[in-house]
Amino acid sequence: MHIEYILGLISFFTSVLAGVIGFGGGMLLIAILPIFLNPSLIIPIHGITQLASNSSRMLFSLKNVQWSLLPKFLAGSIIGVCIFGLLLSNITTEYVPFFIGLYIILNLWSKRFSKFIKKYENYYFIGLLQTGLGLIVGATGPLSLTVLTKELSSKDEIIATSSMFMTISHLAKIPVFMAIGVSLSGHLNLLVFMVIGSVLGSFIGTRLRLVANNDKLILAIKILLSIMAVKMLFTIISLLVPFE
Repeated sequence: MHIEYILGLISFFTSVLAGVIGFGGGMLLIAILPIFLNPSLIIPIHGITQLASNSSRMLFSLKNVQWSLLPKFLAGSIIGVCIFGLLLSNITTEYVPFFIGLYIILNLWSKRFSKFIKKYENYYFIGLLQTGLGLIVGATGPLSLTVLTKELSSKDEIIATSSMFMTISHLAKIPVFMAIGVSLSGHLNLLVFMVIGSVLGSFIGTRLRLVANNDKLILAIKILLSIMAVKMLFTIISLLVPFE
C-alpha cells in the first residue's frame, strides 16, 4: 500500500479522535509520522495536516466558537511566532514537555494552584506559548484546552474554540517554514490524501461529539489530559533518572 493511502487513513482516524474529545489526534499523528517521513518533513507536514483538521472542525462547529477570545489569543500568537521563529535553530526544548505536563496537572486538579495562576493566566500568554512552541514541538493544543475546560461549561464551546486557537497556531507556521526554506512541492500527493482524511475525520468526529453527554465528555477530557500530562512527566524523568 502506498504511503499516501496509509497516512491518509491515519489522518482520518486521528482527526476523528480530535473531533470527539478535542485533542490527542495531533499528538498521536506526530508520534506516528517519524515511522514514514524524513525528520525535516515531520513538523511542516504535521502542521498543514493539523491546519486542515482543526479548521474543518471549527467550521463544523462554527456557532459554538467563542469569538470574543480571538483578539487576545491572536495577539499573543503573533508575538510568539516572532520570538520563537527567531530562536528556532538556537533553542533547546528537551524539557518543555515536563513543564507543560506539570502545568496541566496542577491547573486541572489543584484548586490552590489554579487560583494562583489565574492572576497571571491570560489568552495573550497562552497564544504566545501555544503558537510559539508549536513551531518546535508540534502539538501544543492542550495548553489552551486546559484553560478553556476550566472557563467554559459546554463541551462543544470548548472544542470549537480550541479548534479556532489551533487553526491560528498552525497557520502561523506556514510563513515561518517558508522563510527558512522548507519546500513541500515534492509531497503534494501525500498532503492531498492527509488533508482529505483530516477533513472527513473532523466531520465524523464532530457528529459523534454532538450526541455525546456534555458532563461525561468534559470529565473524560480532563482525565485524558491528565494521563497525557503524566506521560510527559515520566518521559522526561526517565531521561534524567534512567530506570534499570
